[in-house]
Amino acid sequence: MRSISEELYGSKINRMMKKKTGLYFILLILLSGLLNEAVAQPFLLQSKGQAKPFSLNIYYGSGGKGAFVQYSGHKGIIPLTIKSCVTDTSDGNRFTSYIWNEVLEGKITGTYGLTEGLRTIEDAWYVRGRDQKKFILEHIEAPGKYDGVDQYLLHGTRIAFNHFYSDTLIFRYPDKSVHIIELPEIVQSGGARQSHIGDYNFDGYDDVAFSVSDAGMGVYQEFQIYVYDPVQKQFYRMKEPDYTKKSHCACLCDVRLDARKKELSTACRGGARWWRDVWKYKGRKLIYVRSEEVND
Repeated sequence: MRSISEELYGSKINRMMKKKTGLYFILLILLSGLLNEAVAQPFLLQSKGQAKPFSLNIYYGSGGKGAFVQYSGHKGIIPLTIKSCVTDTSDGNRFTSYIWNEVLEGKITGTYGLTEGLRTIEDAWYVRGRDQKKFILEHIEAPGKYDGVDQYLLHGTRIAFNHFYSDTLIFRYPDKSVHIIELPEIVQSGGARQSHIGDYNFDGYDDVAFSVSDAGMGVYQEFQIYVYDPVQKQFYRMKEPDYTKKSHCACLCDVRLDARKKELSTACRGGARWWRDVWKYKGRKLIYVRSEEVND
């Protein structure tokens, strides 16, 4: 059986090496290091000051959601639930501090925390629940270059994808079934696939979305959204709306959520203007509400 890395990485790299010049490929790798936190996972952490040090990979998405840890040398994973997520930009830099509860068989068995800067990890720790012993963790740069593979754990489903080198999306459900999907190709040179976790249909359950730059000038992100069905316990792709003559955007572009109004909006450029279309989600369909010119 092929590993997740082989499924999401190896085949695409081989195709890219055949298609791209060596200079272009090097440029792609350099540019990939400049991307934001949406493509900066996972992080390898190692304990400090222990006679027998241990290490783990921690995975998480938007707002610390979809998190889990996998200890080195172990195939199993441990789910994490986000307890707090606080962002500080007071000194001109952006630092986000996360705290997660470790949950096994429905019980909190420990707590993890870290602060993330621009591709840096500070103040990482783990508190073991049974005796409240605190372990200090340090960020270790994984050997070799980042292969682009990332994973989340949402509603017991393990979601695997690649930020750079493969378009394959894999859902591995608790019942052992597997659903494999092809995401839109990254067409912009040096581009990357962004990932997003949020409640896109406002039903109280987090969903997952992926976006890539548009094939034109690359000025906005085009989304594919996968909504979780709590009854079927599976993810399904959100159907794009019937774009009416009133709407200005013909894609799910630069999607934003207004949880208070339970509205989903898209934004795009038409001529010299930017427009925002607003939609409501009803009966698995996006219903057009209004359009407005974007001035901000």
